[in-house]
Amino acid sequence: MSCTADVIESPDLAEKRRAFRRFVDEHVRPHATASDRAGRLEPAVVDALRRAGYLGAPLSKAVGGCGMTAVVYGLLTREIGRACSSARTLLTVHDLVGLTLQRWGSARLKAAILPHLAQGGALAAIALSEEDAGSNAAAITTALSQSRDGYRLNGAKRWVSFGQLADWFLVFARWEGRFTALMVPGAIHGLLRRPVTSMLSIRAGMMADIEFHDCEIHPDWIVGRPGFGLSHVGATAIDFGRYSIACGAVGIADACVSASISHARERSQAGSKLIDHQLVRARLTRMVAGARAAGLLCLRAGYLRDTAEPQALIETMIAKYFACGHAAAAANDAVHLFGARGLTDEYPLERFLRDAKALEIIEGSTEIHETTIGGDPLLER
Repeated sequence: MSCTADVIESPDLAEKRRAFRRFVDEHVRPHATASDRAGRLEPAVVDALRRAGYLGAPLSKAVGGCGMTAVVYGLLTREIGRACSSARTLLTVHDLVGLTLQRWGSARLKAAILPHLAQGGALAAIALSEEDAGSNAAAITTALSQSRDGYRLNGAKRWVSFGQLADWFLVFARWEGRFTALMVPGAIHGLLRRPVTSMLSIRAGMMADIEFHDCEIHPDWIVGRPGFGLSHVGATAIDFGRYSIACGAVGIADACVSASISHARERSQAGSKLIDHQLVRARLTRMVAGARAAGLLCLRAGYLRDTAEPQALIETMIAKYFACGHAAAAANDAVHLFGARGLTDEYPLERFLRDAKALEIIEGSTEIHETTIGGDPLLER
């Protein structure tokens, strides 16, 4: 694709990425380890993201967002993912809800909620998965029923990232046999949050299981047409989530490469630096080449998203598939290079390894991508 070189060489993009990295080094990285240990994202990180305008950054300027392009947003999430996958997760879930609402919400619903999401004054999360409805979202049982003034919501959702903190939830449910989506305020009567504290990875993602007990739902909170909850509204949310996660995975790979090269240059083994051992160089080569390739795939996907090309959807899946797989491999290689040190939380490598594993599962597992990508008709374009 001819656009890729132009994207890479853009001085404007290079400066934006440097600015993102300065922000991350000052406001995100210093809190990453403490957040992971505590199982909560430090409030200072959330406040910094809000002040910088990064919460709601891809939302349009008309509703108070930054109108950030997909390419630029990808660089932002890449840099945040380089330091802290939990902070990147906050951006992912918050912004995928905002963008989905911006596309499918009614004028009244958008006017009521989007300005708050765009400026980070309210935080949003997506409630899709259930105990028996993970990759097979069509198995969801959470349901809407008619009530006197609108609808009543009952059911339970699992593994809701930032479910402990969210002010609004994008919830997927059944209504009269059809799938629908709706915005539900976190303070609504009958909503119960149960913190999930046993996660292997993205431990500061403040995950929760959510229960809905006869929650009264106003008709204006419905997003999109009934029956289009999964096919349209859900697809929009998951597609954006895949892109953000793919870019965050490149950030993990970048961090592993940087740490491994520095360690190999400083550490001596058998009378010589690690960097002088052929097997170490081979491992570093695989890490570097994979990170470069993953970054290019994300740039390609971002460009196609910005230009509204039909193949943007499948190219985003390819980027997510490759980037997440390589992030896990790079983190594993980095832990090997560091030896016993890599297994301790003295270094962030074990956190990178744990977090990278989650990225291979969420927003469509590796296996789902493998069974989907190969059969897409747009691959020949």
